[in-house]
Amino acid sequence: MNVCLEEHARPADSAPAPNPHPTPPPRPSPAEERWSLRLFSALAPRLAEVDLSDPPDRLRPWRAVSIPRPDRGGHLGGTWYPTADAAPRGAVLLAPPWLEWGQTYFHRRRRIETLRAAGYHALTMDFPGFGDSSPAAGFFDRDIADALAELARRAPGLPLFLWGVSSGGYWSHMALSRDAGRGVTGGRGVQAAVFEDVSPHLIEWSSHTSPLGRPFHLLFRRLFRNAFAYMDLRRHAPALAMPVAYVSGADDTGVPAADTRELARRADGEVVIVPGAGHLQPIKRDTGRILDLALRTFEAGG
Repeated sequence: MNVCLEEHARPADSAPAPNPHPTPPPRPSPAEERWSLRLFSALAPRLAEVDLSDPPDRLRPWRAVSIPRPDRGGHLGGTWYPTADAAPRGAVLLAPPWLEWGQTYFHRRRRIETLRAAGYHALTMDFPGFGDSSPAAGFFDRDIADALAELARRAPGLPLFLWGVSSGGYWSHMALSRDAGRGVTGGRGVQAAVFEDVSPHLIEWSSHTSPLGRPFHLLFRRLFRNAFAYMDLRRHAPALAMPVAYVSGADDTGVPAADTRELARRADGEVVIVPGAGHLQPIKRDTGRILDLALRTFEAGG
């Protein structure tokens, strides 16, 4: 094993999670979701506007797609990367972190190339407000669900998988915890998932990274109790009835390693903590092993 990487098949030194697949917390009311999203968006980091580039030539063939949001109107931007394999093994949704580069984040670090070489189609997506995606309308797990529906339409009959990074992995928990996405994918459901650099709660992440904002974080918790509970991944992770793997950095101040281990424990999943890595750095420090972990996790679910 690479000495710079801590890896466990299961966090076996912790007590087992009680009730392996409990019911996740209910959604807040439409009004609370709407108003809590406004406060949450006001607290979110401001991002620079950038021109999002087309995929590089090495990622051809690809196709820009428009992902519909049938229950809320508008659409999300996406890109479809088909595998050349004559017998595809499945299709993977890649959900990006909250960075100004949106889905183009996945142009790097060989995730797409590795998936296609292993026989998987890949679909990347932009969250609301990125690229040509429509504005936000409800919590972003709804957008993950819409992207999963598009993935299912483009990969009929194939197993479905998800790979979420930071914010993409965070909102994916809520989209998967009730029925593995079966409600939007025609009943197939997501078979396995990989989560990189995911905080158990974005309000807690904000408190870790922006201590001056803590009074507003406390205000959010008091004003929107149901929304705050719904956003707690420790209550969603035990309901992920599929193989999962978690990755984070030992030096990530926003996502302490103990939080990653706790999510993995509750989901009965694998956990990898990369020493010396900050937020979004584990894939840079040990790209090959994390790519191998993802393929192994998807194979376990497929």
